[in-house]
Amino acid sequence: MNGSGPTPVNRVHAEALAALHEAAFPDDPWPGSAFAALLDNPTTFGFLDPAGGLVIARAVAGEAEILTIGVAPPARRRGLARALLAAALAAARARGAETVFLEVEADNAAAIALYRAAGFIAAGRRRDYYGAGRDALLFSLRLSGSPE
Repeated sequence: MNGSGPTPVNRVHAEALAALHEAAFPDDPWPGSAFAALLDNPTTFGFLDPAGGLVIARAVAGEAEILTIGVAPPARRRGLARALLAAALAAARARGAETVFLEVEADNAAAIALYRAAGFIAAGRRRDYYGAGRDALLFSLRLSGSPE
């Protein structure tokens, strides 16, 4: 993997996160203001990898949710998403989360394979979550009781 690996983010990183998100999800980019607002909330945390990836999550009351995770196309297939997911899971565990949830577009085979390899299990489906005919699969992961 190129770069220095996942680095914790805060509101200062909002525009960089927005640029990475747009590269990863050109059909549904989030603006910098959305990242700034999320990161103003103390329950929200995230990481970026300067090589081209990001993850944003939140943890509260024993549960965590991966809000977004993405890697820019030129940086894919290098382990960035796996490293970002691992960083987010470790941070969620450190914040007391016992279970992590996420949604993923039903036809995103690469992401689904990543989540399954990390131990996530299917927990449901949301019809048309990403737009007409674009369902979301819900996944959950039970974290171990002790931090790593």
